[in-house]
Amino acid sequence: MNVPVFRLDKRLVFPPVELAEDGLLAVGGDLRPERLLLAYSRGIFPWYGKNLPILWHSPDPRMVLYPDELIVNRSLKKQLRRAPYQLRLDTAFGDVLRGCATVPRLGQGGTWLVPDMISAYQRMHELGFAHSAEAWLGDRLVGGLYGVCLGGCYFGESMFAEAPDASKLAFVALVRQLQAWGIGLIDCQVHTEHLERFGAREIPREQFLAELEAALEQPTRRGKWTFEIDLAALGTSGAAPGAAGTSGASGASGAPAA
Repeated sequence: MNVPVFRLDKRLVFPPVELAEDGLLAVGGDLRPERLLLAYSRGIFPWYGKNLPILWHSPDPRMVLYPDELIVNRSLKKQLRRAPYQLRLDTAFGDVLRGCATVPRLGQGGTWLVPDMISAYQRMHELGFAHSAEAWLGDRLVGGLYGVCLGGCYFGESMFAEAPDASKLAFVALVRQLQAWGIGLIDCQVHTEHLERFGAREIPREQFLAELEAALEQPTRRGKWTFEIDLAALGTSGAAPGAAGTSGASGASGAPAA
């Protein structure tokens, strides 16, 4: 039996995620912050390409990474000890977005980060909900990733690299910082071998939604982020490095109701 895909209008509503067909739940609507916040809080995210309407997804199973299960292989630990790049948070969010949209990926002929999506996530960053992790070589951004954080869940969106291991090192640093902050759930959306090598795994959507509901009970760390962990210790231990200090730390605040 075919299940209908729901068409959204201006009302801030989504159908139950259990009605998604092969992960696709709804089409249409808009990308205003209120809708995006509602979507993420319900385990729904937008994903579509050029010349297509907005498509809203809630896949089953769901790919997640628990920070304490992060796997860092020997060669990447060596790179972390070498520290070839300066790692930062939230200093060039727009540039990370554009990097994710334009840097070619093996096996991909286009980008899902269309201009409307870039504008929407830039606005989410300005509101303090979207964050980037960046790798810099001198004054050049050579890799990074971005996502949305609500409560105790970080929703990873995309990454790019223009230098060896740049996005991987930024990713590991971000995961360790999230772990130090007590953010215990990272949404990776759908399975990729790349994320599986870092320890991400698939869980049933029902389990993900239950864990997300619990994570949303935590306050949201809203505003500009800075690293508080000791980045120099990233390659020396499997545990989250201790905080180097609390100066520049963002405060935690409850997310507005969506």
